[in-house]
Amino acid sequence: MAYFTGVVLFALAILISVCLHEAGHMVTAKAFRMKVSRYFVGFGPTLWSFKRGETEYGVKPIPLGGFVKIVGMTPQDDDVAPEDEPRAMWRFPVWKRTIVMAAGSVTHFILGFVILWLLLVAVGVTNPALTGDQNKLPPYITVQQCVPQSADATACAQGDPASPAMNAGLRDNDKIIAVNGKSVANYGELVTAIRASKPGPAQLTYERDGKQATASVTLTTAPRHLDNSATSKVATVPVLGVGQAPPPGVPETITYGPIEGVGQAWHYTGETFSQMGTALKSLPAKVPSVWRSLSGQPRDPNGPISVVGATRLGGESVQMGAWGLFLSFLISLNFFIGVFNLLPLLPLDGGHIAIAWFERARSWLYSRLHRPDPGRVDYLRLMPITYAVILVLGAFSLLTITADIINPVTLTGR
Repeated sequence: MAYFTGVVLFALAILISVCLHEAGHMVTAKAFRMKVSRYFVGFGPTLWSFKRGETEYGVKPIPLGGFVKIVGMTPQDDDVAPEDEPRAMWRFPVWKRTIVMAAGSVTHFILGFVILWLLLVAVGVTNPALTGDQNKLPPYITVQQCVPQSADATACAQGDPASPAMNAGLRDNDKIIAVNGKSVANYGELVTAIRASKPGPAQLTYERDGKQATASVTLTTAPRHLDNSATSKVATVPVLGVGQAPPPGVPETITYGPIEGVGQAWHYTGETFSQMGTALKSLPAKVPSVWRSLSGQPRDPNGPISVVGATRLGGESVQMGAWGLFLSFLISLNFFIGVFNLLPLLPLDGGHIAIAWFERARSWLYSRLHRPDPGRVDYLRLMPITYAVILVLGAFSLLTITADIINPVTLTGR
């Protein structure tokens, strides 16, 4: 029931986000006195509507988003009434059209920022002291119940052997100091030392409550990704059956005050955009792994997912009681949609902005060359490119949606 609730809440949040995106276009267009004739939530036949002023507002039955109709978005629009010609969008200065077209993405950025602030103030985020290269943190451990015999499993399955660490009497928050007499300074060195050992008996030196002791363990083997990436090489290696624990006295999550949270939200926003830029650059290289996942190969948890996959993760996060993750997914989704929608490709908003500024630059250049203004770009001549972009985006969406149904990225390792 919790999973279903999470899915519904996440889907509803996406719908609200998209409708606010369209509202951003509408509000700015009205502010500039452009004519907005329709604003609807959903698609399909009209279920209910009313008219206020010159705009019809309504609801349609297919809740996959919404739309706003601004009269005369391009010079080729043939449904502009004669009396509306002076208020057609394409007749307005380029800076006003830019603001209107960018307002949808700006709305997503504002939404993402507000949700991020709520996360920092009300829910909490991972302590910055525990981020970065976690392999360099002190080698404190959490003791697992078993050793999963799948490289991608995160939970015990029937037949998985018991954890050697648990059998040896190790406890959560013990600090491993040495493996077979060789000192380890951080968690990364602990992993390296265990994998360099032979399966079978091993001697561990550990610290508990300020006192040192030794434990005899019998290392077992299991398949593991060699660099902890779901797409990296898998090899059978010695395993202790532990996870990483934060150093004592260092909370895993922290919250900020309302004022401090604003500054921190700016900091996290900058980090998110930086990571997003890297992710967009590597996106084409990750498509083949999504295709291979359709045949059952492991999904890359850092690879692309669809709205279906994001909604499933939202449901899982609520099922686990991880509301911080739920909000994090919403933040990332809003920021990503905002950035993606500004790419200079038709039919995205960024494509319309790019054409508007191209027209402006071309007119300036022709005036300097004392040649007649070539006028507006003919959108009809760009339709083949627009259809090509739609085809590519549609194929990519179909691929990720199919992968998210057949072989989804999960939080539980199912």
